[in-house]
Amino acid sequence: MAHKKKKRRTLITGSAGFIGSALVHALNQRGQENLLVTDVLGRDEKWRNLVALKFDDYLQADELLDALDRDALGPIDTIFHLGACSATTETNGDYLIANNYRYTQRLAEWALANDARFVYASSAATYGDGAQGMDDTDPDLARFRPLNLYGYSKHLFDLHAQRRGYLDRIVGIKYFNVFGPNEWHKAEMRSLVCKAYEQIVETGKIRLFKSYKPEFRDGEQMRDFVYVKDAVAMTLHLAATRKAGGLYNVGSGVARTWVDLGRALFAALDRAPEIEFIEMPESIRHQYQYYTCADIAKVRATGYETETTPLEEAVRDYVQNYLVPRHHLGDESSVTGPL
Repeated sequence: MAHKKKKRRTLITGSAGFIGSALVHALNQRGQENLLVTDVLGRDEKWRNLVALKFDDYLQADELLDALDRDALGPIDTIFHLGACSATTETNGDYLIANNYRYTQRLAEWALANDARFVYASSAATYGDGAQGMDDTDPDLARFRPLNLYGYSKHLFDLHAQRRGYLDRIVGIKYFNVFGPNEWHKAEMRSLVCKAYEQIVETGKIRLFKSYKPEFRDGEQMRDFVYVKDAVAMTLHLAATRKAGGLYNVGSGVARTWVDLGRALFAALDRAPEIEFIEMPESIRHQYQYYTCADIAKVRATGYETETTPLEEAVRDYVQNYLVPRHHLGDESSVTGPL
């Protein structure tokens, strides 16, 4: 009796994380459940992001590379490598290099050797303060100067893939300021919307950092805020578009101020804005970005035509359909539910 050929699976690392769990949900919505998901669950409540998702198997992240080397997982069609330490305040360089650089390096090399599509999370943090631009078409990656170890660990792999000559055969996504459901476990790395919502519930106001550059008034430092649903849609498009290769900015394409974000949050709660400006910790002043904006023309050139969600609409959806219901359910029931 002939054996049926085993169907190639999709592998998602960081699947219990913020963008990873949103991506698994989006794949489920497309009818895809033949998924192998990996993560490091640890002792926090991140596992709750997996509860509503459908997948074929789960594997601890520290077992993945060995399993791939032993050919123990069967055929893999696409790898979404979203797992990483994303804390911009992490100061353990050895840990970041091992976790964000070496792990990505080995996974990419396996994907190329086994004809698997490889899509990985780079970061807008690789651009540094933006003095050298934020151009995803710029071939001179060595010009960029990341401001923190996290950005540097991501930058190292971008450089490595370019030096080895295979960057154009994989996709690296430079995510800008992504926010939305399923980020609640990220502690201080959560978006301002998530943290400020809690501030409003507790105090009735939000706190923003003062500016230390004369060209920016307090709270008018600017970011490219992109809703996680848009970030995931672009990611899936780039994975499916086989002609796409190299680095791609993924953002809204519009820079907005922290004050804009705060006002959108108060509007979503039908409250008058009340914003307090506070001192920025000296430990982060030297690495603080005052302006980021993604030029997404390169993504558009691959055929992605969907408009990104306007900031006010995205914040309203996040607040009213996720943050408020979760708050009413209480901390014991922190499953965010379907996206």
